[in-house]
Amino acid sequence: MTTLKEKALSDGRRAALVNDAVEVLNAEVRAKTGLTGMAVGAAFKVLEGIKPGFVRQAVDDLLDSFLDALDPLYQESVTQGVKPGAHLLANQDRAAEALLAVTDARAERASSQTLKKTYERLRPSAKKHVLTAVPRLAELLDRYAA
Repeated sequence: MTTLKEKALSDGRRAALVNDAVEVLNAEVRAKTGLTGMAVGAAFKVLEGIKPGFVRQAVDDLLDSFLDALDPLYQESVTQGVKPGAHLLANQDRAAEALLAVTDARAERASSQTLKKTYERLRPSAKKHVLTAVPRLAELLDRYAA
């Protein structure tokens, strides 16, 4: 059976998927309001201040791991005959945990103390943010894997 990574990255679509994933991430950051929005926006500015293009590079670097992490949900959607995005929406908690396991492992290995501290500060509320992003992620998944 074709994996999510094979399906999503077929026909040289990696650059387009990275661009769309960065746009999803930026849309989520822009949608944050109040103190949370200020904190998340400031954290992204810190990350971009470390290295311009950091967010895009991080998405590209993590893309394979994210796709692998979501593959079990994708395989279930194929087996059940439902759209991948709909299955992702129906399993938001599992999707969030799978994605956060990837970022947790990456943050643990980071050499930049600034990056580690920024991640540690945001991590307690990260699941809530990922859950909020699932509808946009579901649309992205359907665009590249349906």
